[in-house]
Amino acid sequence: MMNDLAPELGRRKRAAWGAYKSIEDVVKKTKNIRLRAHLFNTTVLPALTYASETWALRKQDENAVSVIERSIERVMLGMTRLTQVRAGIRSSTLRQQSKIRDAAVYAKSSKIRWAGHVMRLNDHRWTRAVSDWTPRNVKRTTGRPPTR
Repeated sequence: MMNDLAPELGRRKRAAWGAYKSIEDVVKKTKNIRLRAHLFNTTVLPALTYASETWALRKQDENAVSVIERSIERVMLGMTRLTQVRAGIRSSTLRQQSKIRDAAVYAKSSKIRWAGHVMRLNDHRWTRAVSDWTPRNVKRTTGRPPTR
């Protein structure tokens, strides 16, 4: 089983940009930062992190999600990457200015939230059975696995 999230992240990127385009006219007209952040957090962020509970995020995948989020954030603030670099503005400064939630942190917290739901399940659903599954005929050795 390969852990390649690139196709899924491509779909999520298109969905996030589509969600942004649906609220773009409101975002462009309003100057209220809290309203812009609320619109982003309620439309774009869920579109970007849809089904992130099932993702096994590697560092490069977290970086890819952050890149997508920062590009939408720059457009929302009316800034291009070139003007950001020329002005010497850090992305963390833009994040403080826009007051939106971090997508990588949101994806991790949704994964933890989903694990809590699965652990509280009392019936015999497949989600609980798969998470509690142990192989029948396989004996694992005690101790730390050997290094390669």
